[in-house]
Amino acid sequence: MKEISDHLKHNLDVLFVGFNPSLRSAETGHHYANPNNRFWRILFEAGITPRKYSSNEDYTLLDLGFGFTNIVARPTKSADEITKAEYIEGREQLKQKIIKYQPKVVCFVGKGVYQQYANKRNVTWGVQAQPMVPGTIDFVAPSSSGLVRMKMEEIVGIYQELTRLLIEKER
Repeated sequence: MKEISDHLKHNLDVLFVGFNPSLRSAETGHHYANPNNRFWRILFEAGITPRKYSSNEDYTLLDLGFGFTNIVARPTKSADEITKAEYIEGREQLKQKIIKYQPKVVCFVGKGVYQQYANKRNVTWGVQAQPMVPGTIDFVAPSSSGLVRMKMEEIVGIYQELTRLLIEKER
């Protein structure tokens, strides 16, 4: 399976970072393409996007100030197939992308994504006290996978904190 393209540009409002592409994303070439993934619904319900987008529109969100990448580029059926070596390499590559593109906020879509990136065990939802790259804000949100057992309202509530953060940054 081939890797999918990052959607990056300088000074994004938010760079969304996932674990790695799903097999469905690799097939379609678009982020969060698995029909069981609730990413696009969450963004809309949290007020981050003005409407519910679909995965095949992922690149158009660059115009809204939102970009996409993953800590590991290799598509897999599940994140537990990612190797330790891939995480180590991906951690450094991600850090270089953040330094280069300087997004205002880096939103980690899944606590485990941030744990791998920051090499930390104890992580809370929302803004992290110390960003890994100075000048950015690290924000940890729940995974949008349909496998996550949190209630949808709770997930959306955490993403609404990201919406409030973006509004505050505009002031």
